[in-house]
Amino acid sequence: MSTTDEILTLLKSVCDPEIPVLTIVDLGIIERITISENGLYIGILPTYNGCPAMDLIRMMIYEICYDAGYRNIKIEYLNSPHWTTDRISNEGMEAIKQYGIAAPSASTRIEQLISGQSSVSCPKCHSSHTRLISAFGSTACKALMQCEDCQEPFEYFKCNGLR
Repeated sequence: MSTTDEILTLLKSVCDPEIPVLTIVDLGIIERITISENGLYIGILPTYNGCPAMDLIRMMIYEICYDAGYRNIKIEYLNSPHWTTDRISNEGMEAIKQYGIAAPSASTRIEQLISGQSSVSCPKCHSSHTRLISAFGSTACKALMQCEDCQEPFEYFKCNGLR
């Protein structure tokens, strides 16, 4: 019988389909793992409401566990606790930045960007002279920004937590 740590190690090979440098473990969506003689149970926390990646993530979790020899696998969406960007690991935050997306920060909520009360540092040149282009980027969890110094567009992973 495996341990929870072994399952977590296995799940570290599953990447978020929208941000492939971010594992689902670093994203912080794995809430509960139960291993028994009857099978494997994994409780996951959906990120944003209606996130289309969650069904794909669920399928990828199932496949990797099946390939590891588990046959009775139950993967369930949990509603509690509520997922927030605070659950993203430090390694995950760094991976997001290296990928060219501005990482979430509690000091920069989307409402503050819309009203012009705050800005996000450009992940390319690190300038704070940026502006919001659209509250929605390529996915609902990201906003589209532009740096006024290097003129590069970039996405901001919207804060959904306390960080």
